[in-house]
Amino acid sequence: MAFAVSEAVPDAVSDAASDAASDAVAGPDTALLLADEPVQPWQYDRSRAPVAVKVLVAGGFGVGKTTFVSSVSEITPLRTEAVMTQASVPTDDLTGTPDKNTTTVAMDFGRITLADDLVLYVYGTPGQERFWFMWDDLVRGAIGGLVLADTRRLRDCFPALDYFESCGLPYAVAVNHFEGSKEYEPEDVREALTIPPDVPVVIMDARRRATVVESLLTLVGHALDATPA
Repeated sequence: MAFAVSEAVPDAVSDAASDAASDAVAGPDTALLLADEPVQPWQYDRSRAPVAVKVLVAGGFGVGKTTFVSSVSEITPLRTEAVMTQASVPTDDLTGTPDKNTTTVAMDFGRITLADDLVLYVYGTPGQERFWFMWDDLVRGAIGGLVLADTRRLRDCFPALDYFESCGLPYAVAVNHFEGSKEYEPEDVREALTIPPDVPVVIMDARRRATVVESLLTLVGHALDATPA
């Protein structure tokens, strides 16, 4: 199983996050940017090279990974969705998401800029078991993983938890609250999943960008704390 994390990333990310509050003046290259893409300081000021880090978003089928990436991405997200057919009926449980008619077959990809000069590349993993082979490729270079959990189907997130633990990849758990589902406290979910006390557990809504950003900030902070300098 391949897993590589640059030793220089934690210090670089920490420095970028603390030093990224200064303002920048637009340069002549600004006009070359796409009109529908938010302009970031590092895009027109070549002296401010951003620190880019990669994180994974994993979890069971239909837990909200594609929605998560789409909600937070400042660019048009890359999706690799295919229409579900009758062949998937015996293996894919649609109880919690009866209106779902597509599934991710490779990955979702989005980008978000945090603290001006810290760029987060967010990769959503496929949830179905037949596509799990993609995880070994997607995990390369990641500093951490976020496991999405649905309290109606908590057992579905165990494969992602086991995978990140076997990789030694720092991870956090984000409980995606679905309408009509019972609300639980983070500590209740921690106990149910037997999550170690040092692993963050947060409650969020994949449709709401603010809660998605908070969960990513929690993950990055935990990854920096857990990765040796």
